[in-house]
Amino acid sequence: MVDVEGKYSPRLANKRGAARLAAVQALYQMDIVGSGVMETAAEYEAYRLGKDIDGDQYLDADFQWFLAIITGVVKDQKQLDPMLNQQLSAEWSLSRLDSILRAILRAGLWELINRQDVPIAVVMSEYVDIAKAFFEGDEPKLVNAILDSMAKKIRLLK
Repeated sequence: MVDVEGKYSPRLANKRGAARLAAVQALYQMDIVGSGVMETAAEYEAYRLGKDIDGDQYLDADFQWFLAIITGVVKDQKQLDPMLNQQLSAEWSLSRLDSILRAILRAGLWELINRQDVPIAVVMSEYVDIAKAFFEGDEPKLVNAILDSMAKKIRLLK
């Protein structure tokens, strides 16, 4: 969404949207800190989702959706990463991307593969919006391009 001044203004997220954002943050945290899925999930459930932290109100999220994304991405990462690497140039492998961008791409791809009940447009829109929340450059376009390409391949195969 764009506000009256032409700047990006995020949409209010529903519980699944909030779960997606939290999942991306949790995947980033696990990547950087090296924490495990259950430890991270417990932390988010107890201290973050729907909670006030230092004056910032975290959105209430669908915890089961959040948990499915983070456990699924971790479980399927060896399948997801080569698929994502195929979408990137040789000079820009997945390992060279920013950690939060990797988390967005992994979560989006996992959802495209494993949640056939969710329309492609919803998955893409949600993860592009998450990318816009973290990046002001071309990263949201990259997320859109990669997820669009993968969606065409994945959903046509199933």
